[in-house]
Amino acid sequence: MNAPLRVLIVEDDAVDRMACRRAFAAAADAPFELLEADSGELGLELARSQRPDCILLDYHLPDLTGLEFLAHLNGDGAALAIPVMMLTGADSAAVAAEAMRRGARDYLVKDVDGYYLEFLPGAIHRMLREQSLLDDKRQAEARFRTLIEQMQAISYIAELGEEGALRYISPQIGLLGFSPAEWLADPALHGQRMDPERREAILEAMRRSRRDASPLHLEYRLHARDGRTLWFRDQAELVRDEQDQPLFMQGIMIDITQTKLAEQALLASQQALRSLSAHQEQIKEHERKRIAQEIHDELGGLLTGIKAYVAVSIERAAAAGSPAEPLLAEVAGLAQDAIDTVRRVITDLRPSVLDQLGVWAALEWYAEQVERRSGLHCQCAVAPAAAALELGAERSTMLFRIAQEALTNVVRHAGASNATLQVDYADGVLELRISDDGQGIEAERLLNRESWGILGMHERCRHFDGELKITGKPGEGTTLLLRLPLDE
Repeated sequence: MNAPLRVLIVEDDAVDRMACRRAFAAAADAPFELLEADSGELGLELARSQRPDCILLDYHLPDLTGLEFLAHLNGDGAALAIPVMMLTGADSAAVAAEAMRRGARDYLVKDVDGYYLEFLPGAIHRMLREQSLLDDKRQAEARFRTLIEQMQAISYIAELGEEGALRYISPQIGLLGFSPAEWLADPALHGQRMDPERREAILEAMRRSRRDASPLHLEYRLHARDGRTLWFRDQAELVRDEQDQPLFMQGIMIDITQTKLAEQALLASQQALRSLSAHQEQIKEHERKRIAQEIHDELGGLLTGIKAYVAVSIERAAAAGSPAEPLLAEVAGLAQDAIDTVRRVITDLRPSVLDQLGVWAALEWYAEQVERRSGLHCQCAVAPAAAALELGAERSTMLFRIAQEALTNVVRHAGASNATLQVDYADGVLELRISDDGQGIEAERLLNRESWGILGMHERCRHFDGELKITGKPGEGTTLLLRLPLDE
């Protein structure tokens, strides 16, 4: 059985109190426990000590008016939550309205015939249900506000529509040096704190989100009152009611300043490392060229001289009619082998065709070398638009080295029979495509950070703002695509 509802009746008329007791006793839906006071002071004392579920208050009391009673009750924190139903005369609509404004939850008009007594128990139940809903709402709001205000982010609620005025903003707006009241009072303040060059684009994105009730995802900077610059990630979503009708936009602004600073430092570090890597590659290419030149001039010249002296000795012996020393013929053969080795080393270090005839001729020459050395059928096709370009020395070296590394990988790992090297140029972008019909590169190798050949190709092209993609499927071969933007 439900516990009886405890009702405090504050009424100086004994007859009216008796009539109320009878009305409550006749109620069949729930039991009532009645407390009675015949004055305002006694009623306040019972409210404080007994804590009834509700108070039934007559307006006319011998010591206090109903409005004065409410004022005392509301001033007492312990009794503040007790709902009050005011009993007023038939001609006291203004009094009832004022009582509601002062804190009464409901009122009943006391008619001379006493019909109000029939509605009294039901009215009390209705008022208590409404009070319970109100208490639940307040508790939910308090929990929500506590949760929001403990978050390390700025939360807000915005109206829907083109203007999208803010309904609420959390105290964390103090990060920017403003109170919630200041921020809400000046709708232009948000835009004034943005970077001028991006302000209109950001505000337009916000207006569009609130007008269309669409999600908002932005990152931008705001300038605090003390001059600091903070980065925020601003995200908002539409909130709907139980009938799926749109209510408002609820958003959150997360301070990502430290993340942005770390990101910028990382990007600067990456750029510095890439610049250093490009500088080292340039030094390596110059050193290769220097070593190749020295080998050609010093060792190549020495070997050529040795071979020439041996040939002269053999010719002189033949002219004298005496047989040539067999060892001299062997020395001549060894000298020629050494000369061929020197030429191959020089070519591997720095192909002379790259410096003498340019990168397009060097690519065609290298494709022929791969075919001759490995047996891989390698076809090179340079489109006329690309062949008409004159690339700088650094870009030429980069293209050649990437093609060299790619074709070397095809020979070593692909198990391919055919490979094609194509160069095209259109819309300011140079494309180098190398494809084979081999077994196809595995995804694990593409993701392997220790695959220095692939990593080196990526870093080489990134230095020139290029984009390198390597794709492959098992049994369908591999394709390397390099896209290099060029200034006209």
